Amino acid sequence: MSSQTTLTAGIHLLKAGALRMNELSELKNMPALQGQILDVPLAAAQNTPLTLGYFALQPSVSYEAHFDFIEVKIVTKGKMVVRDANNHKYVAEVGDVLVFMPNTLVIFDGESDGEAVYFKNTAAVSSYLEPAIA
Repeated sequence: MSSQTTLTAGIHLLKAGALRMNELSELKNMPALQGQILDVPLAAAQNTPLTLGYFALQPSVSYEAHFDFIEVKIVTKGKMVVRDANNHKYVAEVGDVLVFMPNTLVIFDGESDGEAVYFKNTAAVSSYLEPAIA
């Protein structure tokens, strides 16, 4: 995938280290600067809500979710295993990024055992907000 291409429909797995990043020293004309940056456009709309969330799965049963918005999951621990409507399997490990595009069926596989941080361009779901204190 080229970083200059907007992502299309479906599921995308961006493997940690797989995309070539731009050198900040060259972009900022500062030879002593050590760092890299890369933007990956997901959508053109700028007035859309953006929600941050945390997600964890333990080995159990598979379940399906339909995404009608863009969601980006960054795996922070373990692994997340998902399949699409055609049963294509994607295994994301620590540092990998899963991108779910609108109108995509995602099957979260029961072998998943990990945690992720996610961002989605839709409002927060009220039932996903702070859990009741036990």
